Amino acid sequence: MLLNDNQIEKMLEEKGFIDELIDPNIKLSEEIARLKEEKNAVILSHYYVEGELQDVADYVGDSLGLAQEAAKTDAEMIVFVGVHFMAETAKILNPGKKVILPDLKAGCSLDESAPFDKFAEFKAKYPGYKVVSYVNCSADLKTLSDVVCTSANAIKIVESFPQSQKLIFAPDKNLGNYINSQTGREMVLWDGACMVHEKYSVEKIIELMDQHPDAKFIAHPECESPVLLLANHIGSTTSLLKYVEANNAEKFIVATESGIFHQMKKACPDKTFIPAPSIDSTCGCNDCSYMKLNSLQKLYICMKHELPEVTLSKEVIEKAKEPILRMMEISKQPVA
Repeated sequence: MLLNDNQIEKMLEEKGFIDELIDPNIKLSEEIARLKEEKNAVILSHYYVEGELQDVADYVGDSLGLAQEAAKTDAEMIVFVGVHFMAETAKILNPGKKVILPDLKAGCSLDESAPFDKFAEFKAKYPGYKVVSYVNCSADLKTLSDVVCTSANAIKIVESFPQSQKLIFAPDKNLGNYINSQTGREMVLWDGACMVHEKYSVEKIIELMDQHPDAKFIAHPECESPVLLLANHIGSTTSLLKYVEANNAEKFIVATESGIFHQMKKACPDKTFIPAPSIDSTCGCNDCSYMKLNSLQKLYICMKHELPEVTLSKEVIEKAKEPILRMMEISKQPVA
């Protein structure tokens, strides 16, 4: 099916990605590498996408690492294999570069839980409060923030404020609760949660720990408090990966999105990784349906056509950039 540019644009608007017949004889990974060189592009991938996508990326990481890589790239085009808010962050940090992603429908439940208008009304109820926003939110919400954070640096970001400073944390109440417990803060929390991390079953995890008493249980701080209380280690995806690499245990029960297993198995091929069970899952794993919208076929097509492209207004870019840069500056500072 041959499409002209106008037809492609229309399909992108309607569906978020291009349905296009691909020659079955081509090797997608080789074509992606060719297009990357031809277009002077860099491919940034989150840990939560499928392993074959991680393997063709120039950099694979968590939200903090991806933001840092986006900020320093020399590439003319950034291809973001992840979800929409991540691509927006790359565009904010690189307003003069083209930023594309394989599927515009790859959103985020946390992002969707905090609409700009409703959060603006919420913020207005707390005059004098500073806003710390988790990077898993829209560019618009970032414009209402004083500083952005990721799960890797959230505690450090919050502790950069004096204890007397009252704070609002959005949009993840579970991460906010965890930060409060670690810092002694009483931040006001927006009522949002990650659809992947809020579904773990405490009862099933305890049963699994009983079945594997030699296993370490590790969890992402987006999980609910009762789950975190069981964990031997709590941290961002990068922190979880480093923990399994450094720890002497041979078996780990992991409460985060299953995409991270690809890197864990590559780093530690002799160790066993068991997905923490969710409340309503029979497969024993929690997948992010948004992340899984990415595919090797869509990546090839989006690089071929340089679409769909992420665009933001100059005003949003300027306002959203300030709290992101503040986060990156604080992240560089040594711990007191």
